[in-house]
Amino acid sequence: MNRKILMFTVLIVSIFAVSCSSDDGPPVANLQLETIGLKALTGGSSYQGWLIVNGVAKATAKFTDPAGTVNLEVLKSDLEDATQFVLTVEPFGDIDNLPSDAKILTGNFNGTSAQLGFESVVADLSITSGQFFLATPTDDVADNDEFGVWFMNGLTAPGLALPDLGSGWKYEGWVDFGTKILSTGTFSKVDVTDDGNFFKGSGGTVPDFPGEDFLVIPSQIPLTGITLPAAVTSRRVFITVEPYLDNDPAPFFIEPLSATAGITTGPGNPVMMTSNTAVPSGRATRPSM
Repeated sequence: MNRKILMFTVLIVSIFAVSCSSDDGPPVANLQLETIGLKALTGGSSYQGWLIVNGVAKATAKFTDPAGTVNLEVLKSDLEDATQFVLTVEPFGDIDNLPSDAKILTGNFNGTSAQLGFESVVADLSITSGQFFLATPTDDVADNDEFGVWFMNGLTAPGLALPDLGSGWKYEGWVDFGTKILSTGTFSKVDVTDDGNFFKGSGGTVPDFPGEDFLVIPSQIPLTGITLPAAVTSRRVFITVEPYLDNDPAPFFIEPLSATAGITTGPGNPVMMTSNTAVPSGRATRPSM
């Protein structure tokens, strides 16, 4: 009888041990991510890391705050075999478990760490320049030029010198009116009409350059906190680099050009913009295997 009880006990313990081993799953390890110049995302988008293993992207967890050291738990085997780390900005509602085109940092592993850079996946922003003037070419009113801003050099040349951006990114112009920051539109080229002109007037023409006249709020745009027309004079005007599909109406934090508009208008009174060359960087570290 005692022998039967002993054998039954051993059987139960064995089953329990196998069950625990199965539940534990494959071994995991922590990837440590440290960045400089990244800011928290608040508009619904998120950061996501990707280990490149034999050419295949293996996802980490998403996060919104990059402050300090971010620990990302991944499969130990993936971390051992990874040759590259990529950090992306994923749009609100993303569920496809594939990296977006908006890669913001990347680097190859050399031993236990990968130095992460911005330039190879977004752009080299070390040399940029810009200028704009105040005017309202989209209406036929002669004395309201303070309500528009155009990134032009005179009437026929672009006012911005910016490098081409990587896939997933666009430039966007902004004016800070104090109570509201409004977009002038997104663009990829400095010598074509941008994707904005939502607030333009009537009776004039839209130039073949980025810019906006802040004259009218269309009925289909639910805009509060500001009344148009709104004067750009003495307002801060700036250009950002934006994840194209982030669906966030607020400016992204990478800002290569900015200036405060003056009180004079017209192409004969350009405002020169100040360059900001700061871009994010970082390091991804894996434990010694």
